[in-house]
Amino acid sequence: MNIRIKIQKSIDTAKSDVEKMQCPDATQNLKLNTKNRNGAIKQEHIQYGPLNVDEPGMYWKDIAEFWNTSENAAKKSNCSNCVAFDISPRMDECMPGPVSDPDGRLGYCWMHHFKCHSARACRTWAKGGPIKIDDKSYEWQEKNENKIEERCQKGYKTHSKRKTKKMYGKTYRNCVKAEQLSK
Repeated sequence: MNIRIKIQKSIDTAKSDVEKMQCPDATQNLKLNTKNRNGAIKQEHIQYGPLNVDEPGMYWKDIAEFWNTSENAAKKSNCSNCVAFDISPRMDECMPGPVSDPDGRLGYCWMHHFKCHSARACRTWAKGGPIKIDDKSYEWQEKNENKIEERCQKGYKTHSKRKTKKMYGKTYRNCVKAEQLSK
């Protein structure tokens, strides 16, 4: 094999590795992180919370009812053991400040793209976490990059000119009501 080809392959591999190691945008950009977190709090299908872990109000009762389980079981189904909660060594390095407090620790949510606290939960919680090793963290990052939702919901179509839009640091298909497209 030509030496120039070998060198170029090595350079390409090194560039790819450097890109792969970049921190998620929301860990470095407070405005984006806050936007994504607030969106997760407000969206009906997510309902991230409780906002104040010392005064949770009706949060655990409501989420237990949503999941059709007990409050005690709901409290055990939190970010600290969610499959998308990343506390890998590389993610700790991405965090701009301390990662622990008396209530738990900070990690990154690959589902909703914000810095997430282990003592909280959301309706999209899924068993199997947290992510503790860098290789798994990189896998989640690769899954999340350039991923576009496959289809629009019933009654919606992809916009004819602007096919995608960016929300919460992620690219989505730009769906509009079907009636709007026919006008």
